[in-house]
Amino acid sequence: MTSPAVRSAVSMSLGVAAAVSLYGISFGALAVASGLDFWQTQVLSLFMFSGGSQFAVIGLAAAGASGPSIITAAGLLGIRNGLYAVRMSAVVGPGFLKRLVAGQWTIDESTAVSIAQTDPQAERVGFWLTGAAIYVGWNSMTALGAVIGDALGDPRAWGLDAAAAAAFVALLWPRIQARQPIAIAAVAAVVTIIAVPSTPAGVPILIAAAAGLLMALASERTRA
Repeated sequence: MTSPAVRSAVSMSLGVAAAVSLYGISFGALAVASGLDFWQTQVLSLFMFSGGSQFAVIGLAAAGASGPSIITAAGLLGIRNGLYAVRMSAVVGPGFLKRLVAGQWTIDESTAVSIAQTDPQAERVGFWLTGAAIYVGWNSMTALGAVIGDALGDPRAWGLDAAAAAAFVALLWPRIQARQPIAIAAVAAVVTIIAVPSTPAGVPILIAAAAGLLMALASERTRA
């Protein structure tokens, strides 16, 4: 018989997956509008499978950013997934193939759902089910978005270009309630605004990321 903790994890996993997967429509439509064809969009989604990095790639590509800037920005956004993997290692357990799949599915949502559980079995169910459901849902919606994008034309006319920004704000808002995150976000925003007119596409996000990192490190040293 399934325990209440596992049932709760299943419910949370499916709810999160349903909500997050819908963003894939925006990604697919915007990727096509940025110059990628259907198959390029699908390959990017299937193998990168990190929403923040994916949106960064197509956004910077559309703005004419250089290859190194695109790779660096996407890589910086993806570093957190490696940190999540350290936390999820004990949940995943041993086994090469299992860890290989887990590496692809270690994202914000699968990690968050897993660590929200208090029961070890529920932790595992939360991680695997969330990762699998979002992988299938995200890539399915990406394909749909790419097809719709061709039919709709310019996604900006439908507000799909704003959907990604809205999604980021929704994800970030719960994390910037304390003073330190607010200060870091404010400084990063100011630095970006200053850098945009005078630097090539893709560079402002790198400068803002560096400024935020320096502030975070300085804050940690102050506390120590």
